[in-house]
Parts: sequence; structure tokens; C-alpha cells
Amino acid sequence: MTGAPARATPDRYLPIADHGLIGDLRTAALVGTDGTIDWYCCPSFDSPSVFAALLDADRGGSFELSPAVRAETKQFYFPDTNVLITRFFTEDGLGEIQDFMPVGDAADADRHRLIRRVVCVRGSIPFRARVSPRFGYGTQPHTVRMLDQAALFTSEALSLTLTSTVPMKAHETDVCAEFALSQGETAVLALDRVRDGTPPRGCSQGEAESEFTATVAFWRHWLQQSRYRGRWREMVHRSALTLKLLTYAPTGAIVAAFVQYEGGDVLDAALLMMPLTRFIAPHDPVWLSTLDALGHELVSDSLVWRYDPKASPDGLDGDEGTFSICSFWYVEALTRAGRLDEARLAFEKMLTYANHVGLYAEEISHTGEQLGNFPQAFTHLALISAAFNLDRALG
Repeated sequence: MTGAPARATPDRYLPIADHGLIGDLRTAALVGTDGTIDWYCCPSFDSPSVFAALLDADRGGSFELSPAVRAETKQFYFPDTNVLITRFFTEDGLGEIQDFMPVGDAADADRHRLIRRVVCVRGSIPFRARVSPRFGYGTQPHTVRMLDQAALFTSEALSLTLTSTVPMKAHETDVCAEFALSQGETAVLALDRVRDGTPPRGCSQGEAESEFTATVAFWRHWLQQSRYRGRWREMVHRSALTLKLLTYAPTGAIVAAFVQYEGGDVLDAALLMMPLTRFIAPHDPVWLSTLDALGHELVSDSLVWRYDPKASPDGLDGDEGTFSICSFWYVEALTRAGRLDEARLAFEKMLTYANHVGLYAEEISHTGEQLGNFPQAFTHLALISAAFNLDRALG
């Protein structure tokens, strides 16, 4: 968990690490620690964005939801699930947003329902919401029409309905809401895809509770299949849940493709795959000398650069970060070479670079900041593999 004032950064952009991920195995959304959804594509992972303020605060679009007063925040996952909880600590009370996307059957999955349940835990808190979709990466205009307890956003390629248990009003092409909750009270806002004139379907507090319970049950049932009982169970299970979240259910494909290999005599961290894929024996003298060279030239405090840009210029401006997937490959290569003390220390160090909810970006900067694709599926796969093999080697 992390504590931070709600969207107080002067440049209006939260660091990518200050987000959690939710999804329905067909698409996903990033939720900032301030309660704003600033990345969401619909209806699938590779669809044009609806919310993309993470990249363009002015034109990208977002779903803002937070207290109307200053608040400190903490964010975490409901245990053993991909239901994200963002808590707000104000002078007069404690509230939380429960964000999740139900993983429905094939008939219902086409809605890609995104549910935001607001709860006042203690005291009383005023909240405000602003839903500002910007379809097609902000290039497609849209209209908004207010219905009975619903708003219909319509663009050329996609239509969404926003339903709410609190009053809403249109403001140009956005929808806003202001409401106050006292201890024990809740409010529900739900965003649904609509097609072919399908009427909007509301989401009552009772239905939201039912969907919450079903979503928690789905993720916990899936996670029960894990047989890992080792030292790093919490991180391995979080990585497994993240990896599942980034899997496209209709095909089983994992979101992102990542790994190239450049031939030649310049060291490249892709070489770390050689013993992992049994291309070379992990104790082969040639490989052990290569591993030493990689550790000397490309590794710093467990973090692994993909290659040395001085030895192999890539023509790109700026400094490259270290690659998290390569760092976990390095742990596993050390493990397979029998260098267990080094492997365990490198692994424990890598765990400190995860964000507040256990997610990893593609790269890590020299200051520890997360960079690039976030979260990166194959990094979490590499973490699982490294943990499993290191645990087995340690006995």
C-alpha cells in the first residue's frame, strides 16, 4: 500500500507506478492512487482508448472519482483477487472505492462492465466524479444524452452507458456528479458498453454487491489452482493474478510481445535465456564465463541492462532503463549455475522495485522509477519462474 495526497503532482501526471490494474480478461483499466481511471481501452486490450489521460491530461480522457476535500490515499488489492481498493483518509472520515470488472459468461462479457463502488467507512465525506471519455485516442467526437439515472455516450465506433445511484448532470460532453456519504452509505457508478440499441442496464447497490462477491469468488477459485507454497508466495500469487489479468480469454494470448536478440560479439542480456531454454548447460564453462561477463558489464544491484549502448549504440536519445524481465532471468541463471546466495540476494533486491500493489513495469530507471509498459506481463512470468526454481534449489 502507499500513502499520497490525491493528484497533487504539479505536472498533472501520476507516475505509472502509482496505479493498480483491473480487468475482465478481455480488456483492462489503470486506476491511479488518487482514484482516477486514466487508461482504458474498450472492448479489447488492443482497441482504441476511451480514457488516456495517463498520456495526455488535456485530450486523453479520464474517469475521475475522489473526495471533494484533501485526502491521503492508500491502495491495495482485496486479498487473493484483482479487485482494487483505494482508500481515502480525510479530516472528517474514511472512504474507499472498490474498482473491479466482473468476469462474466460469454453472453454477458460483451458489456465489459466496469463497476466503481464508493463506501464511506467512517465519518462523512463529500465525493465528486467526472466522466470524460475521449474515444479513438481522443480523435473521435461524441455526444452525451441524459437518460433516467443513466448517461449515454455515443461515438462513431463505440457507445457506453454510465449508470449511477447518485444524481448526475451533463457538462458539455462530460458527465459530473457531486454527492456526500455518511458512515455505512454507498454509491455505485457503472460503465457499460452498449450495442445494437441495447437498453442501458442499471447497477443497483444490491447488484453491485452480488457482482463484487462473484468477482472475488472467480479470482480466488482461479488462484486455488496454484501449487506454489514457497518462500515468496504472496509475490508469486500477485504475479500470477497479474499475468492472468493480462491474458486475452478468447485466445489465451498474453498482452505484449517482448524479446529480441541481436547477434554479434556484444553482450546482450537475451543471452540469459540460453540455460533457461536448455540451449546450453547451466554449468558449462563457456556459459559460466559468459555469466560472469554479463554480471560485470550489464548488472548493477541486481538490475540488468539489456545491452551496453556505448558498445552497441541504438541511435535513441536519452538513457535506457534496466529491463525487469532480464533481472529475473539473471536470478534464474544464477540459480541454475548453483550460485544460490547471489541468486537469493538479487531476487530479494528485485522485490523491492515492485510498486505498492506488487506490479512491475517493463523497465526501471537508475533512481528506481518504473518506466515503459506497465504492468508488463512477461516480467511477472519471469518472476514466477525465478521464484519457483530458486525455491526448489534452496530446498
